[in-house]
Amino acid sequence: MKTLGIIGFGAFGRLAAAHLGARFDVGAFDAHLPATEIAALGVRALSLAEAAACDVVMIAVPVQGMERVIAEVAPLVKPGATVLDIASVKMLPSQWLLHYLPTSVHIVPTHPLFGPQSVARDGLAGRQLVICPARGDQHLKVAALGEELGLRVQITTAEEHDREMAYVQALTHLVGRTLGGMAIPDEMLKTQSYQHLLDLCELLKRDSFELFTAIQTLNPFAEEITREFVTRAGDLLAQVHDGNG
Repeated sequence: MKTLGIIGFGAFGRLAAAHLGARFDVGAFDAHLPATEIAALGVRALSLAEAAACDVVMIAVPVQGMERVIAEVAPLVKPGATVLDIASVKMLPSQWLLHYLPTSVHIVPTHPLFGPQSVARDGLAGRQLVICPARGDQHLKVAALGEELGLRVQITTAEEHDREMAYVQALTHLVGRTLGGMAIPDEMLKTQSYQHLLDLCELLKRDSFELFTAIQTLNPFAEEITREFVTRAGDLLAQVHDGNG
């Protein structure tokens, strides 16, 4: 079996280990977790050097710390290995991977458009996996594996990914987190549209503020979209109140 080293064993690293354990000899490293805790979760605990020396290396750390981790991993990765990340933004991680990793390494930036909560509820089938090929041809094998797992695989560029995610993630998370901060109530007389807002708040409340910050600040297209939304909302309210005044 090929070896898979997961660097960063948070919620998604654990999800990956659970679903890929039958296809890879999986091990994990996390700077913030003791080896005993990783082993207790049923995964072989590795050092950073051991994880980086695997056939496939998955970088599953928060994007704010990803450049530092990639720089640390770069001299430890073996020629011919495949390195992928799972960040919610793609342009910056792709640039870091290409800059730091040797040219002998395949680079496959990915973004699973799902999280552990949704998978636990509904399974993997039909979930989307985005692949933004950067170097080498191993993205084809990653795509094939995703399809074997029942995922809908989309292949695009890092730039197009971030342009779409400015709406799909940055705008959605801004609305959901804002409503969550208001603690909107589950009213008896709710409409289906209002239920959708409640569902959005429920879905996003488990996401960390660190993730929200990354989505808003590390996607180069996010600020323009979110600021336009805020401006248009203000303009609409002003138009209504001015019209009634």
